[in-house]
Amino acid sequence: MSVVCQLSPGWLLDHLSFINKINYQVHQHHEPCCSKSEPTSVYLDSLHMDSVSSFGSSATFTASDSTIKLANDDGGNCELFIQKYVFRSELFDVTIPYITSAIHKECQQSNETEELMNGVEKEISISTVGKKRKRCVALNQGEVDAMEYHAKIRELILDGSSQLIQEGFKSGFLHPLSEKGDKCREPITLPLDTCNLSELCEMAKHLPSLNETELLTLQLMGEDVSVTGQDLFSRVVENNSSFTKMITVMGQRYLLPPKSSFLLSDISCMHPLLNCGKTYDVIVIDPPWQNKSVKRSKRYSYLSPLQIKQIPIPKLAAPDCLVITWVTNRQKHLRFVKEELYPSWSVELVAEWHWVKVTSSGEFVFPLDSPHKKPYEVLVLGRVREKAALPLRNADVKVLPIPDHKLIVSVPCTLHSHKPPLAEVLKDYVKPEGQYLELFARNLQPGWTSWGNEVLKFQHVDYFIVLESKS
Repeated sequence: MSVVCQLSPGWLLDHLSFINKINYQVHQHHEPCCSKSEPTSVYLDSLHMDSVSSFGSSATFTASDSTIKLANDDGGNCELFIQKYVFRSELFDVTIPYITSAIHKECQQSNETEELMNGVEKEISISTVGKKRKRCVALNQGEVDAMEYHAKIRELILDGSSQLIQEGFKSGFLHPLSEKGDKCREPITLPLDTCNLSELCEMAKHLPSLNETELLTLQLMGEDVSVTGQDLFSRVVENNSSFTKMITVMGQRYLLPPKSSFLLSDISCMHPLLNCGKTYDVIVIDPPWQNKSVKRSKRYSYLSPLQIKQIPIPKLAAPDCLVITWVTNRQKHLRFVKEELYPSWSVELVAEWHWVKVTSSGEFVFPLDSPHKKPYEVLVLGRVREKAALPLRNADVKVLPIPDHKLIVSVPCTLHSHKPPLAEVLKDYVKPEGQYLELFARNLQPGWTSWGNEVLKFQHVDYFIVLESKS
């Protein structure tokens, strides 16, 4: 279970446990006795980043089901080779805060000392507490709004997190920082994903559109199937089997969990998702919000509020759909979601939750009162309310009303923007057998459809290790 404990303030989650309880088993024939059979893989090796034409029919995939026959064409027996993968635990090795409170205070004191030595008279007022400036400067409106918001939720974050962290110590999930190592650990070498998925999506725009009468989904099941490279970017890919499948894109391998599906595209090419005709009971959205650090680092492309508003949620949402949007701590974005975005989608605001990030020793990853980075992020929850005329799925099944001001506490992954899973947290508030969708996803989950231009990013095989191999 990814839920370590549940108390009145919220939940303590084990993100790593959630990933590793997925059945990441890849079934393959043993090479010597079954040379005619291919592993459970999909190949896209003929694509080249410098050639759009290579996306054509010459770029082929092959796929086979994870349930492999144990006899070859000559009537002999074939050995079934199974590899089990687990996510790299060091990617959750967050033992000390990114910035400790002691260092934070020391920097402030050092700054004050330097100013005094330079003969600069420092003026301290309420508006400049925590600001590293040599003169009194009024805060801008965004900073004032952020301080006011933080003041409102501070006790909620502090008290609720403390209760959940104490339970984490009791359960053994969290543990005090040891006096020995832990403080000086070697930097983690992250896997190098040389296949730029977002660039592939951009190149795929030059492909001719599929005929609307053709299949809308690509199901990786049954006997060997050959499809063109065009299909990966123009159809929803489904792994309906009970086992993991491996796909290869530009020489990079990715693991597809059982019962998962995805569409690899950007916001300009969402029509395959819409054309499937499915509507969803839960939609989780993690938009690439615009901010200064993203502009500087160019880590990923961001969307403007207007572009985010154009996401076709009304067409994707089932009646009474639960919509959850991840929001940064910038108050401008939070107000936009509540006052403009949700109303434009006919989504009624029902709750505001917070994800609190802690170390494995139970400390906030950033000082709670840091004026720069906070150890929490916001989730805004709402319900689609304008589809009452349409029949509800499982109308006779009642679910609990969504509570406000809940906390999700977890040790964060060191990978940028790898959010904690919400499936088990939401199970009491959604009907069984529902349809689940994640937008701007970077990983896959069983039972979910995932969409984004980096939707396979954290499924890269280098983020996993082989736990065991057996035949």
